[in-house]
Amino acid sequence: MKIFNTLSQRKEEFTPLTPGIIKMYVCGPTVYNLIHIGNARPMIVFDTFRRFMEHKGYEVDFVSNFTDVDDKIINAANDKGIPSSELSENFIKECKKDMEAMNVRPATVHPKATEEIQGMVSMIDTLIKKGYAYDTKDGTVYYRTRKFKGYGKLSHKNIDDLESGHGRDLKVTGNEDKEDYLDFVLWKPKKEGEPAWESPWCAGRPGWHIECSVMAKRYLGDTIDIHAGGEDLIFPHHENEIAQSEAANEKPFARYWMHNGFLNIDHVKMSKSAGNFFTVRDIAEKFDLMVLRFFMLSGHYRSPLNFSAEMMEQAKAGLERIRGCVSNLAFLYGKAERDSMDSEEEEASKGLKAFEEKFDSVMEDDLNTADAITAIFDMVKFINNETKGKLPSKAALKAFKDSLTGLTNILGLRLDERSDYLDSEKAEIEALIERRQEARKNKDFAAADAIRSQLLERGIILEDTRAGVKWKRAE
Repeated sequence: MKIFNTLSQRKEEFTPLTPGIIKMYVCGPTVYNLIHIGNARPMIVFDTFRRFMEHKGYEVDFVSNFTDVDDKIINAANDKGIPSSELSENFIKECKKDMEAMNVRPATVHPKATEEIQGMVSMIDTLIKKGYAYDTKDGTVYYRTRKFKGYGKLSHKNIDDLESGHGRDLKVTGNEDKEDYLDFVLWKPKKEGEPAWESPWCAGRPGWHIECSVMAKRYLGDTIDIHAGGEDLIFPHHENEIAQSEAANEKPFARYWMHNGFLNIDHVKMSKSAGNFFTVRDIAEKFDLMVLRFFMLSGHYRSPLNFSAEMMEQAKAGLERIRGCVSNLAFLYGKAERDSMDSEEEEASKGLKAFEEKFDSVMEDDLNTADAITAIFDMVKFINNETKGKLPSKAALKAFKDSLTGLTNILGLRLDERSDYLDSEKAEIEALIERRQEARKNKDFAAADAIRSQLLERGIILEDTRAGVKWKRAE
């Protein structure tokens, strides 16, 4: 297996630290809202990598976190008048629903930042004792960026050319005790209305970057095989993780770094201000989410991917070609009378191996899912030709189906359409609205308000109109 390593900027033969076992960490979402399709790309890409490596016989220890304390979470919770822990837990549940609908398997461990605070305090204390960090009068702790000699080796930036202001924690204004504008935050003091934890420096909370360093160390060890995430995380987040982890542990942090490319919407960067921001739920209202997964895998993971309605329709048509082939095989199997294959069918069955080998070959070349899908289409064409105008034996039909579904399973493509994903959620929302209406009718306004708040916590806004109650998702 060859992997393009962001650290070396070249493809490298993958060799795990422990034979047969892969220790892999993937940065997960910050849970202040429903996940968007930009979040979905790394989830789908690295879930597919995990599936393929398990297909190759590896045991994959796969860790992906939830960032459940952050400025965005705190602000969103304050806007809704609920604790930040309540908001983040609600959106973790919703995220897991979306992941299941995209057939993204749960990680071996899904650590939450708020459950790892003591480990963060311990690592920060280690960095202070080693001279890589310092605390200031107000209790803020900074990392001495220039002290780490390898800073910039992942992003391939020269430290002297860097400017402040990159990322959430690189720039902190109003603190004259900060030694260097490049120093980034490890611990920040509590502000009014924010959650806080005790530490030797002040009651406060961790900086963003220290969270992943600590969670990777706890669940995978000082040195891991693969660290992965979106291209936007290379700098400063992953760069800062390296600086923290290697200074604290005195060992290499990650041996291979994998990053997926950006996702654009109609050739424009996705943003709420541009009006082209889509959550996974938005897409689920128009397409089976297996179409979204198929679309995400139709391009190479390191390349930019352009999302559009037209591209999704093309992905839908492509997935239907595969589903149609499998449905036809099932139909023919029900009609077949012979159980065993004849010599011609045996030869055709052996011919499937060429497509399987092609699939494996391109996937081993830095997870080339685009060419892997081409190999699947070639297999579909072959099977359609072998079944056109004739009725093969049950054994031959089973061989065709097993080979085809074996490859689609590696890509995580469910070939059965599952339409209950949003239907069940809508039914649940409508039932709560009905209960609220009944409570209002009975003048039990406390119960009605409680239901309204319950829906608001899930990102559902109610509008009482003359035509009845209407609902929509919060933007």
